[in-house]
Amino acid sequence: MDFRTADLCDQFSDELQVCEPLFFNYGGTPRFAGPVVTIKCFEDNSRVRDLVAEPGNGRVLVIDAGGSKRRAVLGDLLAQTAVDNRWNGVIVYGCIRDSAAITTMPLGVRALGTLPMKTDKRGEGQRDLPVQFAGVTFRNGDWVYADEDGIVVARRELPAN
Repeated sequence: MDFRTADLCDQFSDELQVCEPLFFNYGGTPRFAGPVVTIKCFEDNSRVRDLVAEPGNGRVLVIDAGGSKRRAVLGDLLAQTAVDNRWNGVIVYGCIRDSAAITTMPLGVRALGTLPMKTDKRGEGQRDLPVQFAGVTFRNGDWVYADEDGIVVARRELPAN
């Protein structure tokens, strides 16, 4: 992917939302972009499992896990499913686990931290609705761009530099 978030901010600052620097990079792909698909779940990754099983087609899954640091909503098995189904990345407002394995995968992953505890499976969660965290609102169809400098969100795909 040929973009730099700093360059996007220089060129398109009036069109971008910039995430607060809360996230750590855990994926094997430090730079990723794509259309957003959202899910809101709290300490239950049942719907995350369902969603990564769908064709990703280069999209980025944005998970609002409520900032929980008690349960990890993404682990190596779900991350591998995302890779297999061609998702470009996952942004988690919460924690992941199996970070050593995820680091070796061709997937962009940002999260607040790591935690070994898995989630409960209650079948809860909502998808395809706007979610807010890190000072921005993510909507289905927005474009997210993430690299070593941060994460930015645009309402449309931006032209390559």
